[in-house]
Formats: sequence, structure tokens, C-alpha cells
Amino acid sequence: MTTLKSKLQEDLTTAIKARDELRSATLRLTLAAITKEEVAGKVARELSDDEVLKVITKEAKKRREAADAFAQGGRTEQAARETAEGEVLAGYLPKQLSDDELTAIVTQAVEEARAAGAEGPRAMGAVMKIVNPKVAGLAEGGRVAAVVKRLLAG
Repeated sequence: MTTLKSKLQEDLTTAIKARDELRSATLRLTLAAITKEEVAGKVARELSDDEVLKVITKEAKKRREAADAFAQGGRTEQAARETAEGEVLAGYLPKQLSDDELTAIVTQAVEEARAAGAEGPRAMGAVMKIVNPKVAGLAEGGRVAAVVKRLLAG
């Protein structure tokens, strides 16, 4: 069974041979981030596919935030580059939930939390506790929190 990390390494080799500068640069940086994570603790270790996904998700988020920052600063070329790198990484992530799918999951969680007696500001934490395991890796935290706030304010 090939791990996600070995798939990234194979894709990097393919990208280098194809002289795909964007893809190879993006994968190089991502593999460096994975390696950094592997040696971060007291003992060097191999990351699981789930942990590698977390690193890729973090890297993709960095690209989105950088793209936004560059776009706001009027630096369209850099913004386009960051967006393109983000798209390369998105190819390795599970498909993100649509707004409708996310709203349905959160709506159910709000009902569960209310049934368990969660009210007011405390309800936010209770709902997030129910939602997070269901949407892990499928929707970004900020997006989830925004939907939870909207439905609780409902």
C-alpha cells in the first residue's frame, strides 16, 4: 500500500521530469513541511496518512491566506501563484463539503446540542464538539464556525 507521503514523492519526481516548475516547487515545500513535522518531536517518526493530510491542509490554508494578502496588496502575480499552488495541494485533500452539506451537518448538531441542554454562548462549544469529528478535513474551521454562529443566531 502506498502512503500519501510516497505518492507526493512519486508525483514530485514526475513533475521534475515533466519540468512542471509550479507543481515540483509546491510538492517540494510540502514534503519539507512533512519532514519538519516528522522530526519536530523528541523522536523522529513517520507521519500517518492522516497526519500528512493535516500538514497538506495547513499548507493549502497558508497558500489561500497568502493569495488573499497578495490580492489585497494589488500583487496579482503572486496571488495567482499562491492560488495555483493551493490548487495543486487541493488535489491531495478530500473533496470539501458544499455549503449545503455543511449546513445540514451543523443544523443536526445544533439540534443535538439543544436537546442536550446547551444554550447561549456555551452552545457554540457544544455544537463544535459534535460537528468537528464529522467534518474533519472536509471543511475549514473558520467556515464551520461561521455556519455554527449563523445557525445559533438563527
